Amino acid sequence: PDLTGHEKFGLGNVKYNISRIHVTAVELPSASISLLPGSGIKLVIGNASLTIDMNWNIRTWMFKDSGRGTVHISKVFVTAIFSTPLDNTGPTSISLTSCQTTSGDVDIKLNGKT
Repeated sequence: PDLTGHEKFGLGNVKYNISRIHVTAVELPSASISLLPGSGIKLVIGNASLTIDMNWNIRTWMFKDSGRGTVHISKVFVTAIFSTPLDNTGPTSISLTSCQTTSGDVDIKLNGKT
């Protein structure tokens, strides 16, 4: 979905819109899944990266600008625990019981015109 909003900076508001958001690359060089006896599943992802392309535009009382942008997020680490209740009363369900995520580097490149 598009991201639209406004922020107050100094003497005025900055209105922004980020649209046409597309994930163009995902790398998962280290991922593992293990069973936790009696409780569920543990997912560990290490040193992952993600690249996103988008259109952007901003507008203030003084100027407006728009263009294309790329965001590259790297050194992403995720640890998630999923619980899997073991009752035989219906379909199997999975729920997220904990999740920890960290990212190391975020590189943002904006190309625009005035």
